[in-house]
Amino acid sequence: MSAVEIASPQHSLSRQLHKFGGSSLADPACFRRVAHILKQYGGENDLVVVSAAGKTTNALIEWLMLFNEDSCLANDSIQGLRKYQQDLIENLIAGEKKQALVDALYQDFSALALAAEAGFTDAEYAWAQGFGEVWSARLLSALLIQMDLPAIIIDSRSFLRAERAVQPEVDHESSWPLLNEQLIQHKHCRIVITGFMAQNHVGETVLLGRNGSDYSATVIAALAEVNCVTIWSDVAGVYSADPRIVSDACLLPLLRLDEATELARLAAPVLHTRTLQPVAQSCINLNLRCSYDAESGSTRIERVLTAGCGAKIITSLNDVCILQLDIPRSHDFNTVYLDIERLLTRNQLQPLATSSSKEQHCIQLAYTAEIVNSVLEQLQNTGIPAEMHLRKGYCLIAAVGAGVTGNSKHCHGFDQQLRQQPIEFICESKDGLSIAALLRTADTNVLVAGIHRALFQVQRRIGLVLLGKGNIGCHWLSLFAEQKDAMEKCHSMNFELISVLDSDNQWLDFNGIDPKTAMDEFLKHSIIYRGAEWIYRLLNHPYNDVIVLDVTTSAPMAKQYFDFAKHGFHLVSANKVARSASSSDYGAIQDAFAKMSRYWLYNATVDTELPVNTTVHHLRESDDHILALSGIFSSTLSRLFQQYNGDIRFSVLLERAWQQGLTESDPREALNGTDVMHQLVILAQKFGLTLEPKHICVQSLVPEVLMSLSLDTFFEQSSKLDEILDEWLRENKKEHGVLRYVARLTRDGKGRVGLEMLSKEHPLAYSLPYDNILVIESNWCKANPLVIRGPDANKNATAGTLLLDVNQIASLLKSRN
Repeated sequence: MSAVEIASPQHSLSRQLHKFGGSSLADPACFRRVAHILKQYGGENDLVVVSAAGKTTNALIEWLMLFNEDSCLANDSIQGLRKYQQDLIENLIAGEKKQALVDALYQDFSALALAAEAGFTDAEYAWAQGFGEVWSARLLSALLIQMDLPAIIIDSRSFLRAERAVQPEVDHESSWPLLNEQLIQHKHCRIVITGFMAQNHVGETVLLGRNGSDYSATVIAALAEVNCVTIWSDVAGVYSADPRIVSDACLLPLLRLDEATELARLAAPVLHTRTLQPVAQSCINLNLRCSYDAESGSTRIERVLTAGCGAKIITSLNDVCILQLDIPRSHDFNTVYLDIERLLTRNQLQPLATSSSKEQHCIQLAYTAEIVNSVLEQLQNTGIPAEMHLRKGYCLIAAVGAGVTGNSKHCHGFDQQLRQQPIEFICESKDGLSIAALLRTADTNVLVAGIHRALFQVQRRIGLVLLGKGNIGCHWLSLFAEQKDAMEKCHSMNFELISVLDSDNQWLDFNGIDPKTAMDEFLKHSIIYRGAEWIYRLLNHPYNDVIVLDVTTSAPMAKQYFDFAKHGFHLVSANKVARSASSSDYGAIQDAFAKMSRYWLYNATVDTELPVNTTVHHLRESDDHILALSGIFSSTLSRLFQQYNGDIRFSVLLERAWQQGLTESDPREALNGTDVMHQLVILAQKFGLTLEPKHICVQSLVPEVLMSLSLDTFFEQSSKLDEILDEWLRENKKEHGVLRYVARLTRDGKGRVGLEMLSKEHPLAYSLPYDNILVIESNWCKANPLVIRGPDANKNATAGTLLLDVNQIASLLKSRN
């Protein structure tokens, strides 16, 4: 029975599988983080696969090697390991369970000592190395139970079946029923499973090799029909280069499965080829995340079918060896070459890179030093007609990404960076996923940084997504069409508009949308979307970076900002909702973008051209302190209430202004006060004041019954506005004042937005049409507050601010390279 023929298990439950590596379990703090991750991000039916804690497996191997060489050193080694494991128990577990774990640990060390005295066979050598996983699983399950999270431990050798080989393969047919039996028995509790180990047909331990725990995790997930696997380690996922080498390396939120497989084939430490085999043969979704900071981003491995456009990752590998096979002239070179290729494929010993010369009857195969001797032995034992030489002292540099071999600029940049290096050979993969160079030992860090800079800086392509095509969106499109060429020359980048959205429809074209015709052509090319569906259509984009411009006033859109960050998008916002959210929500969004090394700029969220930043600077330089703020921040309401004196009804004034295009497309957006409230919060923050939206009382001028109506129906019934405002006007005339819609932050930290009756001498009473006014009371300006008056930012000014933010992000990206 093949893996795909296995029937669905009768115990079907919603499960995830979490795999934690040794670095994620290195000390008590790490174990506690892992337990909290399982509580916060998992469910009660989840499977958990664990590696040995820290360097436990290395310590066991060291002890095994020292035992027959130096008994004193061997004893010191095993005692140090026992103390390390006991300290983990002592620091994590309380009560009777602690003693039970310590007793079990001592029994294990006694068993190891007895087996060592008798002498280890190969099977016992593997058995001894597997204790690290047993100890991790035992300890983690006890910790989960202590946290009231039901958990049990299962030894993977009780169900995984495999035979000894250079790269042991799990037998799905015999393993599946054994695992199925275990899962049926244990429902509604987390199952902690040892990684790295299987058992053969005679009951011996079989180690699954390098990265065997990751491999066992995805195998178990495939057998259990788990649809989501998360491998937690000390890094957030796959970067465009090793971030320890290249400081501006970017985390890749999405990686194609074939790209991930190629990266793993090239021995990148974050992935291994065998780990991905079960993923490729099943419906598993694979995520890579950091256990040290669960919110620092992630890489998702997906089966993407779109064409690639070039390199995404620059990787390197030291300590590489070359097997050189010289074929006798008496043998047909092509026949021998095909025999070698079939042998290596059958035994899963694919080389990192290959070079062959029919003229010289020579084949070169590059391998890591870790496995090259095993490969050499295999080739020698099969009687391949060749004289074989093992050559050491090489390193490998590779550029990985779908379509890289067809990208002439990337190929040229790769070659140019290596032209002065001692190259043995350069190899392009047959599927176009990588270019790899074998060099005599060199400073790979310098080479990786240089290639990364050459390939990803000069050719950076920026995709732009416009959310909202109202007045501001329309003005921005016109401005972008005018400035596109100048922007590209200034930044040495390519800017393309790739998507335009309104509230229901999306136009998406990765080849680019002409901003001059976007408005006219939108209905012709757009399709309906629901919720966040439009975001997922963007995920396979071929651009280096994507900048989303949110020019809507939509609260649901603002809630998707976390998704923008998660998927690696930058954001430019004129939408005030998120910018003026509670300090915790606002901070969380900022953190989400920061953790993904993405930018969120929002200079267009304050609809005013008042010199606020300069004023803030002057007040702080003079050590003054703000006590209160008040102002008029809506040009629509400013103009309407200057005209409203009872001669013409308010509803009539409103409809006239709307027909002339002097209000928002839906004037209720101004009349309900929400926009003014957002601006008060943002201005308060600029002045260093803490103000939460929940602390602001907002008076809406729109009766509740009018809010849900269509725009046409709203205007038909807009006389209901007059019923409210006429009463205010009558009271105001008695006081001989003026009506103004005012935002106010008082000295007690409370806020109010709404109508006020003001004396004609009040600073907020007089202004020109569309003026904004800001009144500042400070320690030094109590009796005579500071008044700033000026025009409201028009649509062109807001569009210009949005484009300035796009330019600023481009500059920031350029400076990171």
